[in-house]
Amino acid sequence: MNPIVVLGSKVVDGQVTDLLASRLEKAIEVSSMTPEAPVVVSGFGEAAAMADYLRARGVTNIVEEPWATSTNENLENAHALFPDTLQWTVVTSGFHAWRTYLWAWHLGIPIKVVTARTPSAERLGMAIRECFALPHSTLRVLWRKLRAPKS
Repeated sequence: MNPIVVLGSKVVDGQVTDLLASRLEKAIEVSSMTPEAPVVVSGFGEAAAMADYLRARGVTNIVEEPWATSTNENLENAHALFPDTLQWTVVTSGFHAWRTYLWAWHLGIPIKVVTARTPSAERLGMAIRECFALPHSTLRVLWRKLRAPKS
């Protein structure tokens, strides 16, 4: 049983946005192939809305992780819930896949990323955001590696 982790994104007035709905719809699709797998919804201020969305569409095996505020925290906190998992399925948007792989590699968490489509109205803005977020995350990973105790 390998958990399915859905990375959070902004909610507005307690409701998921089109971007987040796209991730959740992809998670429903993945979950239908392995219904015994728990679906971990992760994100501060987002997990409850995500869980409500999934429950309204018949998904019942949901675990909420409501504390994460970043991609690395999403992965770290989900991993803490299921530390013996050998392979994670992580659902996120296509623009976010490289950063997700980067953090998973750094954290030593084996993942398979399944990407959801990014709504056309969001594509340009998210691509621009990722142009800054990916190098920022890369520098954070390098900084952590350099500061890690030598064994």
